[in-house]
Amino acid sequence: MSDPSYYTPQTALPPQTALLTDRAIVTEAYTVIPRGVLRDIVTSVLPEWTDTRAWVLNRPVAGGATTFAQYLMEVAPGGGSEAPEPQPEVGSFIFLLEGELSVAIEGENHSLTPGGFAYLPAGSSWQAKNSSTDLTKFQWIRKRYEPLAGHTPRAVVGNEQDVEPGAMPDTDNKWRTTRMLPVEDLAYDMHINIVTFEPGASIPFAETHVMEHGLYVLEGKAVYRLNGDWVEVEEGDYMSLRAFCPQACYAGGPSNFRYLLYKDVNRQIVL
Repeated sequence: MSDPSYYTPQTALPPQTALLTDRAIVTEAYTVIPRGVLRDIVTSVLPEWTDTRAWVLNRPVAGGATTFAQYLMEVAPGGGSEAPEPQPEVGSFIFLLEGELSVAIEGENHSLTPGGFAYLPAGSSWQAKNSSTDLTKFQWIRKRYEPLAGHTPRAVVGNEQDVEPGAMPDTDNKWRTTRMLPVEDLAYDMHINIVTFEPGASIPFAETHVMEHGLYVLEGKAVYRLNGDWVEVEEGDYMSLRAFCPQACYAGGPSNFRYLLYKDVNRQIVL
């Protein structure tokens, strides 16, 4: 089995000879942000971070996914933040794509390398710094935590390469899921998984469910069925799916198709 890869987009401005046509699309059911539009001129500067730029991939908007924000972060050597989260009621999940990132959680230091992750509970004290000599890039997912009496989430740190993936039923292990947060623990109101399809594997029905999704493609390519549309995606692309957006896919090969997946879970519908 080949080592996993974690694609990060090339962000330099295209030449003036390039065509304008791309696969970017925004609908009320889903949004697709292809890697080709994540360019230098569309970055944001976050005031809590130094020597850092961010591509905002999702924010709550009317008619779209509303439970989370998601960023592609790039931190230069020496950059980072002593107080990265401005809202104490918000929990975070970091997934490292490239380089190294030092994350301190309640004074305890952790070094993340590609495939490394950290769940930072709402209200926790944490800091992040790039102490290396190269750029660091990571996915950052933020969600306003929904407290549940008698349940308190704890920080979780690890690397997805050390987590045994679980095969989906009746798929001969060709569709499998790496679950990085405790699935049975109601303290957690989000799940973050890596979903892997071997070439030719598929989601064989249109999933239609209340959970919202943020999907960042780490490796490979596929054709996704989104709300009746067939959409081609490849490594470096991003999709956000609102609640009840019908979804299915075929993995295209020749490599595995892998993506980082967010979904909101474990809470009652607030009316």
